[in-house]
Amino acid sequence: MQTKPTPESAGTTLTGKVAFVAGASRGIGAAIAEQLAAAGAAVAVAARSESEGTVPGTIHAVAERITAAGGRGLAVPCDVTDPGSVEDAVARTVAELGGIDILVANAGVLWLGPVETTPLKRWQLCLDVNLTGVFSVTKAVIPQLRARGGGSLIAITTTGVDMVDRGANAYWVSKAAVERLYLGLAADLRGDNIAVNCLSPSRVVLTEGWQAAGGSREIPPEMVEPAETIARAAVLLAGQDAAGITGTVQRSQTLIPG
Repeated sequence: MQTKPTPESAGTTLTGKVAFVAGASRGIGAAIAEQLAAAGAAVAVAARSESEGTVPGTIHAVAERITAAGGRGLAVPCDVTDPGSVEDAVARTVAELGGIDILVANAGVLWLGPVETTPLKRWQLCLDVNLTGVFSVTKAVIPQLRARGGGSLIAITTTGVDMVDRGANAYWVSKAAVERLYLGLAADLRGDNIAVNCLSPSRVVLTEGWQAAGGSREIPPEMVEPAETIARAAVLLAGQDAAGITGTVQRSQTLIPG
């Protein structure tokens, strides 16, 4: 999926910045990585997927698309559930791209089943990837942003956090915890000139992961949002520091109407 510059994202110049996008081999993460590159950032495309599997998409394919479009993309293997892998990915990014100014914590797994039929291993996997994985990559990059004099942390969440009338599931619970984590971090890191925000689609993005895990659900066309919309919103947030937008939970179409 190759995104093109848009009026909103084109107004945010990220030239000279380095972005680390976790969970960037496909879907929302790939769209964000490509749009950040289109705005001028060098982008570390980080994920586990180095070769094609059941779900299409690899870090190498995304990095190659960025390079073909005239940007700078670096494929970086990264398993967010393995702290050593995270540290290695961050270290390689710093060594090859010179530092990190922007984090997009997007790596995630989907499980929307009701609590009473959710296997414990699925519950734990959602927490390990969606919550602890965000904690690990965020913890690893904070010193890099601090060394650069500021930057932007963005965690990708979901509007499902607000839909308590529709029940509970492991995915929504894990993402709600991420929002609390990042809202608190915004206060902790304001003095370091680091913006900290959460961002979710306003509607459903029919990514490869969604098709694999939730594809049997019928989604009305009016409830579907292209990945490019949240990618454009991410570019806007990537350009922030503590003097701008920080300590917020944003929905994509609030930032990028239409």
